[in-house]
Amino acid sequence: MAGTQSRNGWMIWLTFLIGLLLSVVPFPHVEILRPLFLALPLAYWALELPDKVGMVTAWCLGLAADVLYGTLLGHNALVLTLITFLILTLQQRLRMFPMWQQSLVILVIFGLAQLIQLWLSALTGNRQSLAVLLPALVSALLWPWVSFGLRGLRRRYKIN
Repeated sequence: MAGTQSRNGWMIWLTFLIGLLLSVVPFPHVEILRPLFLALPLAYWALELPDKVGMVTAWCLGLAADVLYGTLLGHNALVLTLITFLILTLQQRLRMFPMWQQSLVILVIFGLAQLIQLWLSALTGNRQSLAVLLPALVSALLWPWVSFGLRGLRRRYKIN
């Protein structure tokens, strides 16, 4: 059993790598509607495997995102750690919710994270509008598909 866990843990990191790559792919006409591609798999894995994916993982992914995006070091790390903290805090309840309620909770968590990101951007001198909340809405609408897709991946590769 231990061999299965260590052999298939790379799939989790592959989903994070795909999330990082999707987050830098240009979407010329719909840039404002870009989902939070890195936060979606992070939220799923923190919800399903809280003993493997936690706040340290979120911090490391956030630092990688900061380096990749060229933003202030720690900016995305703080936001992703906040998302993971809220997911881990609500983990027992969130797993019992039907998918539409999970999507609403994800909307609130990602919306709070986007407001923190807006606040941090304002502190560094970059003014943005409240349209920065639209990615949280798009991510909440994508949550059922991401959740079902990653659940199928988890079952196929027996990740636990």
